[in-house]
Amino acid sequence: MPQTGEIETRDFTTIERRGPVALVRYDRKDGLNALSRAAMRELTDIARMFNDDISTHVIVLTGTDKIFSAGADLKDPEMASGRDGGLMARRHALRVGPDMCDAWEALEQLTICAIEGHCIGGGVALVGSCDIRIAAQSASFRLPEIPLGMNMSWHSNPRLVNLMGPARAKLFVILGEALKAPDALDWRFVEEVVPDGTALDAAMDLAARAAAVPPVPLRMSKQSLEMAAKALNPVATYMDRDQFALAATGKDQTEAITAFLEKRAPRFTGE
Repeated sequence: MPQTGEIETRDFTTIERRGPVALVRYDRKDGLNALSRAAMRELTDIARMFNDDISTHVIVLTGTDKIFSAGADLKDPEMASGRDGGLMARRHALRVGPDMCDAWEALEQLTICAIEGHCIGGGVALVGSCDIRIAAQSASFRLPEIPLGMNMSWHSNPRLVNLMGPARAKLFVILGEALKAPDALDWRFVEEVVPDGTALDAAMDLAARAAAVPPVPLRMSKQSLEMAAKALNPVATYMDRDQFALAATGKDQTEAITAFLEKRAPRFTGE
């Protein structure tokens, strides 16, 4: 059984045990904290590891003190190579992001995210799959997928609707504009905004308070609240990776990425 004070180091993360609280830090040490396929598998494995951990009752997930995550790593060689396989292989490769988010959402422990700096794309999807989000004052959130000719996937759309309501979720997803932390609080995407540099401290304080309640009712209550809010979410998202794959075949996605790299306005045709 893991011991208090124990720190486990993996390729992209560290796991620190503080009694009934576990702190998971994600840091690729690249300044962007982008989500490569290997990093996403590691985060998935960590979440699944906690499935059999009955001594940990609250998990805090954070990035670095500068950034949570710049989203999926589009330069990841493994991601690029996955596009060259057959249809079955490409479809299977698209599971890595939603599998990661689903693994974190499925945890019985209370999950709290501490967010400093930018949280973009897949980073938003990951924190949206957790229970509570605490953001630093200058943190910001953005979903660039739609402007880049992709659809928002990773089973994220209904989670955003659960948190923000349908109208604001549409604005957040479709426009791809930055949502600053104070507005994210007003839109109910985050639960607390704190001074810069203190998001982790605030998350750990909340974690200690949550870990002080009886652990069995904590887990049962979380599960019942999740079912009340999200029972139909799988119905809305079971095809989102197929939609992502379909969008990737269109000319608009190529045009969006080319225009972004050439620093010009894109010309979309719907083709």
